Amino acid sequence: MNFFRTKSLSSLSGNCQQQNLKKNLGALDMVLLGVGCIVGTGIFVFTGVVAAKYAGPGIIISLLLSAIACAFCALCYSEMASTVPVAGSSYTYAYTTMGEVFAWLVGWSLVLEYSLAASLVAAGWSAYTVGLFKSAGFEIPKAFTAVAADGGMVDVPAMLILLFLSVLLVRGTKESATINKILVGVKLTAVFIFLFLAGPKVNPVNWSPFLPFGFSGVMTGAATIFLAYIGFDCVATAAEECKRPNRDLPIGIIGSLIVCAILYMLVAAVLTGVIPYQELNNAEPVAFALRQIGYNIGSALVGTGAIAGLTTVLMAVMYGQTRVFFAMSRDGLIPASICKVHPKYGTPHIITIVSGISVAVIAGLTPVDILAELVNIGTLLAFLTTAIGVLILRKIAPGAHRPFRCPAVNFVAPAAILCCVYLMYSLPIQTWIRYSIWTAVGLVIYFGYGYRHSTLGQTEKDSAKEETYLIRG
Repeated sequence: MNFFRTKSLSSLSGNCQQQNLKKNLGALDMVLLGVGCIVGTGIFVFTGVVAAKYAGPGIIISLLLSAIACAFCALCYSEMASTVPVAGSSYTYAYTTMGEVFAWLVGWSLVLEYSLAASLVAAGWSAYTVGLFKSAGFEIPKAFTAVAADGGMVDVPAMLILLFLSVLLVRGTKESATINKILVGVKLTAVFIFLFLAGPKVNPVNWSPFLPFGFSGVMTGAATIFLAYIGFDCVATAAEECKRPNRDLPIGIIGSLIVCAILYMLVAAVLTGVIPYQELNNAEPVAFALRQIGYNIGSALVGTGAIAGLTTVLMAVMYGQTRVFFAMSRDGLIPASICKVHPKYGTPHIITIVSGISVAVIAGLTPVDILAELVNIGTLLAFLTTAIGVLILRKIAPGAHRPFRCPAVNFVAPAAILCCVYLMYSLPIQTWIRYSIWTAVGLVIYFGYGYRHSTLGQTEKDSAKEETYLIRG
């Protein structure tokens, strides 16, 4: 039994030609897809929490260090995405370099990451929306805006936004990308409104002491805020719908990371400059800061931008989840019947509908705060696998066409690996226990179904039969 069988680059190209997705997306779409997924909970929530608990004003350094660590991973992703421009992101990369069982584990982890991330962000979207309605004098009963663990019954707004976005994604990536552009514009406008209003109110006194928790606090902050940059990997899942993937994917991945790093550091600098860092430990630090300095209308505008921001994150995360499912089902590891592409819209509609309903149920009924760390571990595993994959592919396919080559790969890839290992090591033991259970369930599914129905496995069996026939003949 060969659990480590790998797919060749030529076979991946063949799969794409057999079942094409529509190529609607360009470089700008790729950058905005990444920005849409990255700029959301990180800039509107994490900055305040990390500043208050770990780094103080030194969060600016934390963000810079995190961006550098993330850049190592982004460079690895860029090479892999341009060399293997196929839907599935790190799942497909693992299949090409490390073998089927590793690919399954990565894909299974991505399913967990995207599902829980969508649930978490939908809960945040619901909270901001309910708050906006409340400020306008219309209060929705808590029974319909919170899960049972939080004193309610079901989070209806979270479910509705997920179902609505599922419909958009079924309609097609071009329509979704257009709406994404609009929402990213609204979100970035809100960020610039904050910088414009709060920037002149910065008091340098609030930056002293700059490192109240010492440099160790900065490093802890960097490890925590690192996850606010998650999102550029969603760009790689759009490989097959890219007009020019060899050029547009690296631009989208690296470009979105640079844009978001700059915005994060600017917001953190202004935020800690107008409000003492000790007061920023709340769920809406940006809107809170504007209210504290007397800009109530500005606070409402930023709150609206936060809703737009979380909407784009949801769209990007759900998009990435369906494309990973698409790649896995096409490989036979999950039933191929859900891999069908809609004849009119050119999207994997069955996977999108099933995923949307499933995530909506999770978001509407399940308290996801305990499971939040699982989003982190799934993402870090994907980053780690991709960095290792770059080194392996350089060895096994040195002559492969690489439109984008990771610079100083023998330094960058190991640096990305070390960063991921360190961050995974820093996660709580409870997270590892829960992740182990999820992995065990995944392995049962793989050995019970995926291994026997694998497209690659069937090809190997057919080749073996043909070889036996020729020998006997």
